[in-house]
Amino acid sequence: MPAEIPSAAVAAEGVGHRFGDVPALRDCTFAVPPGAVVALLGRNGAGKTTLLRAVVGLLRPYRGRIRVFGEPAGAGVLPRIGYVAQQAPLYRMLTVEQTLRLGARLNPHFDAGYARRLVDAGPLPVTARVGALAAGQRARLALAVALGKRPDLLVLDEPLASLDPVARTEFVGALMAEVADRGTTVLMSTHVVADVQDVCDHVVVLGGGQVRLAAEVEPALAAHRLAVGAERDLGALDGLETIEVRRDGGEFTALVATAAPPDAGTVTWHRPTLEELLLGYLRTGAPHPSVEVSLA
Repeated sequence: MPAEIPSAAVAAEGVGHRFGDVPALRDCTFAVPPGAVVALLGRNGAGKTTLLRAVVGLLRPYRGRIRVFGEPAGAGVLPRIGYVAQQAPLYRMLTVEQTLRLGARLNPHFDAGYARRLVDAGPLPVTARVGALAAGQRARLALAVALGKRPDLLVLDEPLASLDPVARTEFVGALMAEVADRGTTVLMSTHVVADVQDVCDHVVVLGGGQVRLAAEVEPALAAHRLAVGAERDLGALDGLETIEVRRDGGEFTALVATAAPPDAGTVTWHRPTLEELLLGYLRTGAPHPSVEVSLA
């Protein structure tokens, strides 16, 4: 895929980073088109938080570059970014009302009325201290502050991890309303595949600090097939780009990057579900650039 797309909301080119001798990111390249809702998936330690911190300018990668709306990531584009870090860190001694006022003071273009409406829809008691709120309420407040900036890019680091099912539904509802209303670009990290269903239209899969897949969901599903058969028929995969093969009781299941599988033998082929596609890339050990589907 192209290293950079001029109109991209986020473009990462060859991004690498390490903490001491431990590599966290390795040659990450992908682009996020404006208005996309992108899930950044990976197992624990895959590099998701490091990458998001680089996107919002809190971390400068030792290699490569990240551009946000065509500008270098950092202070210059920070007013266009809303960011909710892991576990929605807020000042626990402040009340909900004081938190909203602080957001308005720190952000010159803060839409205080809109943020207050999001809080009231929670509903969140404005006199309650942040430290006394439940995890879902804190996440809702953090999202309200981030959206109060009326950002062009919203970056969310594991926003649903600590939420119960009701809080998740409310959080996602508020998020998707923002996307529908303003066309906000969303980059959301998660390690739970179920979080992606019915929310994201693009995915980036990280593993070992590398991009294993960067794709729009529907084209990615159309470009893969799941093969099921007896182990003696594994030869049917010869010459195909095989992402993952799993064996069980003399049978195999394989995720293959092909839209037109061979019509031969007793192997059955079907289009994978999104969960099957993502789990295949999450479990495999190496990136497959040849099957990468551009986010453009």
